[in-house]
Amino acid sequence: MGKKVHRVLIVDDSAVFRALLSEIIDSDPQLEVVGAAVDPYEAREKIKKLKPDVITLDIEMPKMDGVQFLRNLMRLHPMPVVMISTLTQHGADATLAALDLGAVDYFPKPTENVAAEMSHYRQLVIEKVKMAATANIAGATHRQQSDISVSGRNLRSDFDIIAIGASTGGTEAIRHVLEALPEMMPPIVITQHIKAVFSKSFAERLNRASKLHVEELSSDKAPLVNGRVYVAPGDFHMQVVKRSGRYYCVRSDGEPVQRHKPSVDVMFSSVAEAAGSRALSILLTGMGKDGAQGMLEMRHAGAVTVAQDEKSSVVWGMPKAAVEIEAAQQVLPLEKVATYLVGKVYG
Repeated sequence: MGKKVHRVLIVDDSAVFRALLSEIIDSDPQLEVVGAAVDPYEAREKIKKLKPDVITLDIEMPKMDGVQFLRNLMRLHPMPVVMISTLTQHGADATLAALDLGAVDYFPKPTENVAAEMSHYRQLVIEKVKMAATANIAGATHRQQSDISVSGRNLRSDFDIIAIGASTGGTEAIRHVLEALPEMMPPIVITQHIKAVFSKSFAERLNRASKLHVEELSSDKAPLVNGRVYVAPGDFHMQVVKRSGRYYCVRSDGEPVQRHKPSVDVMFSSVAEAAGSRALSILLTGMGKDGAQGMLEMRHAGAVTVAQDEKSSVVWGMPKAAVEIEAAQQVLPLEKVATYLVGKVYG
């Protein structure tokens, strides 16, 4: 018996792009385009009629924008949605808002119709649509958690750094963790698989949601300070180094690792070398296995290592890979990660 064929509905006002997307998606034997809609109103009727497994949804459309339609859809009929983003500042803000509402992932509209890019673009679209069709939608809409009180408690001196890695579903998983943390924590370094146009907006959204100060690493080197969170810039690796007894995060323009730049493996490996047993690492939801090997290095160096559990993950790929090679000492649901962190770093 063959693998299930996932039914796809395309929602986009451009006839040219609908045709391109249909051709790409239909070229994979596990995907089938069952229909297309030019705006959210037509999409609403086609969802009822065609019962797709996954939707590709353009952000910028007439009559109603994609984010507003997604807000209505996830309230009334939650289902896997992949957003089609424009690589602009407005597109970045809107895409992050869509992920906040429960969209599984996004891919950009192609910028150039050249053979080299289209080959990569074809692979990207198919990979993301197939992944979304089997994603855990319940994991994309996380339960609220209360702020964690640390009144009368002091930071312990056991841990110098917290390192967090994530991919698909990670923008909201990371926000969920940070927004519950108190304003004083050891420095936190974050690698989320993200494009350059999105990373600054992502850091700003986290900063608004958190008591901690969150910033994108915008220079080549920054000292790590308690109460601050450093987000890897899109299209650069971020590493932690120790110089003269002090920790810094540095930007690195090396080759992609596990197809990713920034890479969680690169960050975790550097933390293992710089901080050893004085570090904590968390590997959250994401497709693939980036971060698993770096987490194993951290565990071997004596660090505390935690992976998100399957039930709360949008895609249990990266955390699963860490569990399979015994890199993770603990496996926790997302809603318990912040409490666990505070319990470790406060006396």
